[in-house]
Amino acid sequence: MKLIIAIVQDEDEVVLSKAFQEADFQATKLSSTGGFLRSGNTTFLIGTEAKRVEAALDIIRDCSQERTQTVVAPSNFDVDYNMSQNYPVQVEVGGAIVFVLPIDAFYRF
Repeated sequence: MKLIIAIVQDEDEVVLSKAFQEADFQATKLSSTGGFLRSGNTTFLIGTEAKRVEAALDIIRDCSQERTQTVVAPSNFDVDYNMSQNYPVQVEVGGAIVFVLPIDAFYRF
């Protein structure tokens, strides 16, 4: 048995949830927040048999899209914020961060 932890952007959550349901994967969703952009993420927890891990990874890969996003970043990180100016920066966001962990035991009460 394996535990898949997949962190995706909120924009990909609906498509990914539907794809998991269609493929008969049971997933628990948790709201989370990213550190750099402080934007909303969704963390999926999926317990599955080891032989179905690749199928789950394929779904995550297909439903989690990378995109370019424009954010406003400070021009410097000095202590005096009154003198700093902000400027737009394009960054790559999206995709998925996935962890696959072994499970020693599984219980349902």
